[in-house]
Amino acid sequence: MKTVLNLNSMTKVEKLRAMEELWQDLSGSEEEIDSPNWHLDVLEDRESKLKEGKDEFIPWEAAKEELRDRRT
Repeated sequence: MKTVLNLNSMTKVEKLRAMEELWQDLSGSEEEIDSPNWHLDVLEDRESKLKEGKDEFIPWEAAKEELRDRRT
């Protein structure tokens, strides 16, 4: 079955609702999805940098602001 969404004609609200429905459907599944190998490598690298004091956590609001600033 192929589902086609005309994204160009959808509002942001409609797109977000579609994303929410997809997420609900995927997260309700008992089937486990394997993460790609590179994902574990990235997580291990980040954990290592935290332990070595080469990285730190920042508050979520600050992270969002930093990402917004990158777009401009």
